[in-house]
Amino acid sequence: MITLTKTARLRGELTVPGDKSISHRSVMFGSIAKGVTEITGFLQGADCLSTIGCFSAMGVEIRNSGEQVTVQGRGLRGLRQPGHVLDCGNSGTTTRLISGILSGQNFPVTLTGDASIRKRPMKRIMEPLQMMGAEITSIQGNGCAPLRIQGRPLQGIHYQSPVASAQVKSAVLLAGLYAEGETKVTEPALSRNHTELMLRYFGAEVDSQETTASIRPAEELYGQKIHVPGDISSAAYFIAAGLLVPDAELLIRNVGINPTRDGILKVCQMMGANITLLNEDHSSAEPVADILVRSSGLKGCVIEGPLIPTLIDELPVIACLACFAQGETIIRDAAELKIKESNRIQVMAENLTAMGADVTETEDGMVIRGGRPLHGASIHCHMDHRIAMSFAIAALAAEGETVIQDSECVNISYPGFYEELGRVVEN
Repeated sequence: MITLTKTARLRGELTVPGDKSISHRSVMFGSIAKGVTEITGFLQGADCLSTIGCFSAMGVEIRNSGEQVTVQGRGLRGLRQPGHVLDCGNSGTTTRLISGILSGQNFPVTLTGDASIRKRPMKRIMEPLQMMGAEITSIQGNGCAPLRIQGRPLQGIHYQSPVASAQVKSAVLLAGLYAEGETKVTEPALSRNHTELMLRYFGAEVDSQETTASIRPAEELYGQKIHVPGDISSAAYFIAAGLLVPDAELLIRNVGINPTRDGILKVCQMMGANITLLNEDHSSAEPVADILVRSSGLKGCVIEGPLIPTLIDELPVIACLACFAQGETIIRDAAELKIKESNRIQVMAENLTAMGADVTETEDGMVIRGGRPLHGASIHCHMDHRIAMSFAIAALAAEGETVIQDSECVNISYPGFYEELGRVVEN
């Protein structure tokens, strides 16, 4: 539990932790590559450490000094059967992506996770993997973990995904590394493309055309040096803080601005935010920039359609921003929020209402009528790290005290978040 109060001023520079999505993938792909993969900027959060634990259990030598993670790859077909159930913790990325890799191995394995993971839907990856010939079953018969996977020979497919989900796309493409023939995934809108970019970097034959990604089976991947940029999902909280606090100027350095992830910047622009990108670097597959944020008057907007997959993790903090904007903000096409670590539509609506916001929950999003002053409240974040961090930011602009229950859950993606926030707050 942590108690936060309104602040009058934010100043400073900061660097947010490494991108969570890229950190996961760098360890996974390094583990099934030939040779050494050296990773700097790796996110030392609980979710990414779950990925390290799973691959270590399958015989991969991984050294984590905190400053650098070194993966001694075992090659595409070198993983060993673990001696125990693989525990994915709270990580949906670990659970879904590793399922694609395990589907093409020659041994059985069981995956599980914490109480949240055991409620999150896995049919969305089970069905396409089964279409490829994988033997993957939900042990409880409810379409959730624990999952039992028996590696089998796989056949390439062209999967028409009903959802724009990088985790679904990635699970199928990773299975495609082991499949006979070409594997394709077509999405209704383009989801984040870190898997395609990094697999290509490791030597896989990957092609991307509009919303379709394809992969050919690989003989081998090859270890690489990877520098993980700052996570824009983590930067989003400080972007929001810089906009909401009256006398604020924050410089957030070395943030990944991949165009499949930068929806938060587009929404802030739509809302009239004073944000400037500095030192943009597009020389590598993952572009980066420094983000300069100054306090701004905001206006409501409509957030929908293809923009949603580019900011799905940022929608909770965007909802907080919308409460302080003039006019109405409508978030739609975001039903995916219901199946995250919590039902984020319901949890955001309940907690924002408790703070005095005018919020209506909808089937696929919410309607927020901004401009009403917020007051402190007791926030129940349901052990959801993004809920906790979003309300930490809302608290900076609300009257009175805001108490965030289960505040330690931020360690899933941002260890040291509250300390960093305290460093830039000037009361």
